Amino acid sequence: MTARLAHIAAQAGVSKATVSRVLNGARGVASGTRDSVLAALDALGYEHPLRQRRAELVGLITPELDNPIFPALAQVMGQALTRQGYTPVLATQTPGGSTEDELTEMLVSRGVAGIIFVSGLHADTTADTGRYDRLHERGVPFVLVNGFSPRIEATFVSPDDRAAMRLAVAHLAELGHTRIGLALGPTRFVPVQRKIEGFRAALREQLGPAEEECQELVQHSLFTLEGGQAAAAALIGKGCTAVICASDMMALGAVRAARQQGLDVPGDISVIGFDDSPLIAFTDPPLTTVRQPAKAMGQVAVDALLEEIAGTPPPRAEFVFMPELVVRGSTSAGPRSEQRSPDLR
Repeated sequence: MTARLAHIAAQAGVSKATVSRVLNGARGVASGTRDSVLAALDALGYEHPLRQRRAELVGLITPELDNPIFPALAQVMGQALTRQGYTPVLATQTPGGSTEDELTEMLVSRGVAGIIFVSGLHADTTADTGRYDRLHERGVPFVLVNGFSPRIEATFVSPDDRAAMRLAVAHLAELGHTRIGLALGPTRFVPVQRKIEGFRAALREQLGPAEEECQELVQHSLFTLEGGQAAAAALIGKGCTAVICASDMMALGAVRAARQQGLDVPGDISVIGFDDSPLIAFTDPPLTTVRQPAKAMGQVAVDALLEEIAGTPPPRAEFVFMPELVVRGSTSAGPRSEQRSPDLR
């Protein structure tokens, strides 16, 4: 794609950045300059992207909207795009429904100026990343949210999953918990791998368990309420007095698992979620969670995409945002709390 831009730029007598702006339908390009670039395309035998592309449309591809964090991110990004004069087109994946590739092709065929992928195949370490190379070849700008891959040339936006686990473990250790479990999704996903790394490092720092014990305190399941319920039940069976979950939905499942075993939350077992989804403060009990900075992440994802559409792409790097622990009613003192010195209570 870079060679093609250089070829067109030399033919038109303009910069590669200007060619990129014309190809992506960016505003602010003089009509004479635009005509020169289009004439160069004709002379070199290249297809006119602008014949199919309507620059006012931007695609947002998310997983299913059952998890409240995804509509929250979509809302932030949609509002940011609207303020800049673009129309967001939301495309969601559902089990048994359209795949990410099918949704991408649908959006590209409708002439979107760019696409933001949220928790897509870029986060799956087993997925083929060639699909993103092909987007580059077609001149479609894109940004990837929540999941990093060094094999993809793109701008990434992510929360600091390792730091999130350090915050959660430190909070529970301070409350006196010594047997802390982690419930999360399949191992192949980058955010899962990072959470495990942060969790194990925090356990060793705070409590000093052996590596074998750290491994048995990690329980994989699905990113659903039922998945959280199953994972938490297994961790409770291993003697955990606190469970950290990789999503708020999983945490609600953990609360259900505890109650099915006649346990009180937080009296008998503490539960921490992840995301700080809308309305999660009004659950019973109100959920302690690690807040994913959705507003800041969504805004930066939009800014990065619009820069790329304008022909001035941001660095091919990952923007990592620090999460925040929000303490509510689902965590309380653990069995070791009475042995701790008064200044640590």
